[in-house]
Amino acid sequence: MKELLPLEFYLKSDVVSLARDLIGKLIVSDIEGAKTSGIIVETEAYKAPEDKASHAYNNKLTSRTRTMFEDGGISYIYLVYGFHHLFNVVTGPEGTAHAILVRAIQPVENIELMMIRRRAGFLSYNLTNGPGKWTEAMGINRGLNGVRLYMPDSPIQIYRTENIYTEKEIISSPRIGIPYAQDFIDKPWRFRLKGNAWTGR
Repeated sequence: MKELLPLEFYLKSDVVSLARDLIGKLIVSDIEGAKTSGIIVETEAYKAPEDKASHAYNNKLTSRTRTMFEDGGISYIYLVYGFHHLFNVVTGPEGTAHAILVRAIQPVENIELMMIRRRAGFLSYNLTNGPGKWTEAMGINRGLNGVRLYMPDSPIQIYRTENIYTEKEIISSPRIGIPYAQDFIDKPWRFRLKGNAWTGR
């Protein structure tokens, strides 16, 4: 039995706790009538305005970051290296600009379609074990920036499931690829399922 996460879930102010809480949740995409889904197994929290790794550091408001300043429960999707679409969950009340990067998923539904989208000749962990990999597999791109994840008709949704993980199964560590973050480099705001092969390294 699965339950769509309500708006209230996303409006909590503690983005770090929410990043942990997203581990084990089911993310579903419904793109052009084709559904795919996977269990979230790795996340990173970005806490504005003080977090120097955040796009909204010092409350920086641009055309790209504007989505981050809206109420929680919407998607923030941006492009890196010209072709990787990275998916974030905006959290907190309007104006806080907190976001959670979903780094990896464990595929569940319609894996064959995921492989086609990724041009994969065989199934491997490489299918969805990175932030630009799983979004490609699930058909998520920048055109879906700002969608409301808690709406029943949304093309991207996140659900509670029967998969319950204990605190000991969720590990934390510093985030990846943020050499510019200075005193925020070592914040243990990356969360993963311990021993799960679908997480990044």
